[in-house]
Amino acid sequence: MAFDYSLDFPNIDFRQHPELYRVGKGEQGVLLVEPYKSEILPYWRFKTPDIAKESSEKIYKLFLDYLEQDDFIGADMARKFLQMGYTRSRRYANHKSGRKYKQNSETSSSKKEILPYEVDPVKAESAAIFKTRWIEAKTNEKYQNLLAKHKQMYEINSH
Repeated sequence: MAFDYSLDFPNIDFRQHPELYRVGKGEQGVLLVEPYKSEILPYWRFKTPDIAKESSEKIYKLFLDYLEQDDFIGADMARKFLQMGYTRSRRYANHKSGRKYKQNSETSSSKKEILPYEVDPVKAESAAIFKTRWIEAKTNEKYQNLLAKHKQMYEINSH
């Protein structure tokens, strides 16, 4: 089921209301779902490989802590931050400005022009560090079991 962006995110504690949480696709909701965003975001950094390593290890530890508490939403949010560490580092590895598309008011949104690649090996290394942890998280057996349970309980039969 799709991520529900219509919820009143600032006023929902998803630890208290897991029934409202939808996994969505990829990183959807990563900067919205509380209290998890506030618990994980302070550790999310990727400027250099050393910073990315420290960040990804801390977030992965939070992921494991959430799993230990059977807190699927916390684990899923940590997984999303690891994924976002990979995708954002990758974007900066390919585009120094962090912008993938040329900003041009004359171009329609359906025909955005991609900026030329500027390879940054430092950011590419940061991306690889996050990717390793992200894959570990998303393929974790307990995470997969909690994901299936959450979808069965809250997503499959809801409208």
